[in-house]
Amino acid sequence: MAEKYDYLIVGAGLYGAVMARELTDAGRRCLVIDKRNHIAGNIYTKNEDGINVHEYGAHIFHTSDKRVWDYINRFAEFNNFVNSPVARFHNELYNLPFNMNTFSKLWGVVTPAQARAKIDEQIAAEKIEGEPKNLEEQALKLVGRDVYEKLVKEYTEKQWGRDCSELPAFIIRRLPLRFTFDNNYFNDKYQGIPVGGYTTVVERMLDGVETRLNTDYFELRRASGIAGNETGYYGCGIADKVIFTGMVDEFFDYRLGHLEYRSLEFKKERIEEENYQGVAVVNYTSHDEKFTRIIEHKHFEFGKQPVTIITREYPKEWKPGDEPYYPLNNEKNNALYAEYASLASEAEGVLFGGRLGQYKYYDMDKVIAAALADLKNLINTP
Repeated sequence: MAEKYDYLIVGAGLYGAVMARELTDAGRRCLVIDKRNHIAGNIYTKNEDGINVHEYGAHIFHTSDKRVWDYINRFAEFNNFVNSPVARFHNELYNLPFNMNTFSKLWGVVTPAQARAKIDEQIAAEKIEGEPKNLEEQALKLVGRDVYEKLVKEYTEKQWGRDCSELPAFIIRRLPLRFTFDNNYFNDKYQGIPVGGYTTVVERMLDGVETRLNTDYFELRRASGIAGNETGYYGCGIADKVIFTGMVDEFFDYRLGHLEYRSLEFKKERIEEENYQGVAVVNYTSHDEKFTRIIEHKHFEFGKQPVTIITREYPKEWKPGDEPYYPLNNEKNNALYAEYASLASEAEGVLFGGRLGQYKYYDMDKVIAAALADLKNLINTP
């Protein structure tokens, strides 16, 4: 890699792809690398039996930001999919988000006033005074005992691997209650799935941009022969500047310690039937099952194939070497990240972006918005 580039972009996910597209269009020479054998990061979709399988969990694009919506539509045609997941508690099924269909199933109520009165009655019965001390108290103060026990408690404990009474209250700042018969999970104005899957979207973003897969940034850095205090170290001697979307603590060789993440394991199954569960996403909210949800991929694009593919999603503790999916944004980790952010601000010629680079949970629209905002400091954009 003796050739010189303006930017080395580490990670071919959504943030890196937006950066590569816009910088290339602005006349910068970019090289995108990714240690995986495919582009698109965690939004990667793979076509199997004519079904676009979300290999790393369900990804539903939603936003109220028209600029972001117009931007992503440059690279995709979106269908009219609306996310209407179902929660399964033992053998009971409930609509999500918590709405009048949910409340009617729980209590037999038929009007919003009856539902509101029932929730208020249950909240008052908890007698939680002052600020909630943990997630359990926070949830009970927001939705009462029945919704908490059936739809929040065990699901959350599976997600985080900890009892709700041991989790900080701020993880659940709010639990949306809707007093309408509306099963649309998101309130955003724009929503859908790209026709043909997300991989095609990123392929179009990276059109004409040199991209190398199976390429580990840290191996490049070690192989460059440039010491840590020399000019060109971060760019491995092949680029003037770096856009880094990996783990910020790994970038600095974990010198301040490890940030914590949650990881996931996906178990995919091909089933010889047309329709397994009747909806794209079913959340399993009890401890009966170790997985948190089952995704039936064909329903994202209204598939009529004679077979179906499902994925069971198992949360697990993250350890070094595992794939990090969610930053564990508790007080301890946020304090440690602040120290890494200070180091990042001093790393000349390096921009940290995305969920791992900024140690922050981002939806896809927020990733695009963040990339477009960061680009203003790199090129002249309106």
